[in-house]
This record gives sequence, structure tokens and C-alpha cells, in this order.
Amino acid sequence: MKTVYVPEMMCQNCVRRITEALTEAKLDFTVDLDTKTVSINGCENCLKTAISELDDLGFSAEVR
Repeated sequence: MKTVYVPEMMCQNCVRRITEALTEAKLDFTVDLDTKTVSINGCENCLKTAISELDDLGFSAEVR
């Protein structure tokens, strides 16, 4: 599991947008608004896909 810090995630609307995009990309993930993180289960390609999806939504992503 890889964790990505998303500092611009501020509200439930952000969580909804991220959840919709990553679900559509068929990723296995969890979103945590309190810690502003998205945890990705899967290979390195899954992580790259998640970061790309976040970028498309206008969120920066910092791998931790």
C-alpha cells in the first residue's frame, strides 16, 4: 500500500470528486479527509494512475 498526501483536499466535496475519479479508474483505495491522504492498494502503475487522476482534478499529490 502506498500513501499519497493531498494537501488541497479540504472538504467532503473533494473526497467525493477523488472517490469518483479513482473508482472510475478501477483502483483499490481509501480516502481519509482528516489526514488528507489517499491510500492506494496495488502496483506501481496503480500509484501512477492515481497520481495522474489527482492531477487531472487539480490536486497535487505527494507520495509518502
